[in-house]
Amino acid sequence: MVKSQSWPKGTPPLEIATEKVCYIVIKAREFDAKDIATIPDPGSNAADDMMYSVLEDRSDDPVLEELTSVIQNLDEDEQIDLVALAWLGRGDGTLADWAELRRSAAEAHNERTADYVLGLALLSDYLEEGLNQFGRSCEGVELGRM
Repeated sequence: MVKSQSWPKGTPPLEIATEKVCYIVIKAREFDAKDIATIPDPGSNAADDMMYSVLEDRSDDPVLEELTSVIQNLDEDEQIDLVALAWLGRGDGTLADWAELRRSAAEAHNERTADYVLGLALLSDYLEEGLNQFGRSCEGVELGRM
């Protein structure tokens, strides 16, 4: 049985589920924890490169590919809310400005939304702060349950 969530009175609706945002937050943190590539051409055997490549930021990074795919597979309203939520968390407005933030995100929406969102240096922090302003949190969300 799924418990229904009650949000603070007067909170505007979000088109994207909190769980989806939290999944993106968790994955973005995994990706952000990576370092620049120090070994330009790692060995073909993971033992040869002492597994450093797992911790390095590479264009073919599976976490980046997964994040890109997840964001691209969101419907348009969810992508718009994701961008607006990041802007809200970045301090571009307050919850009272949500309709305007969302309208601006809708105007800016295009097929490169995933690239834009993933280019935000503090994406996970922005999304969490945006959720907090809605009275929502990723606390207690487990990746395995998603």
